[in-house]
Amino acid sequence: MKDKKALTAPCGLACFLCFLYEDNLTDELTNTIHAKWGVPKEAIACKGCREQDGKHFHLPHGCATLDCAKSKKVQFCSDCADFPCSYLAPVADLAAERPHNMKVYNLSRIRKIGLERWIEEAEQISKKYFTVKFVVGKGQAD
Repeated sequence: MKDKKALTAPCGLACFLCFLYEDNLTDELTNTIHAKWGVPKEAIACKGCREQDGKHFHLPHGCATLDCAKSKKVQFCSDCADFPCSYLAPVADLAAERPHNMKVYNLSRIRKIGLERWIEEAEQISKKYFTVKFVVGKGQAD
């Protein structure tokens, strides 16, 4: 696997944990995506947001958040004077399947404890996102 620092998107998503990242992608998922959407199999595996300049089969024109970070010359959105901004706003659409609502939390943790420590805890946090119930006043309940 490539350097996990390089595989952390400016928006705070952990590309190294994504099911489309080339080291995580299964033949079964590749075949499913190909059959369901007609995406060529060789276009499905992702090398990470930074390496692919935000372009992938589901974002053929790239990512406005990545473009913004590059234009402002920040490594992470949390390094920007405008953080948090509307590019990072949570949405309900697909929240149960995709960790996009984790961006501000991830960036806040990166800012607070540093990228290396965040990388160490990211996998555990990601697992909880999909498996743990939210309890009002307590956050994630184990």
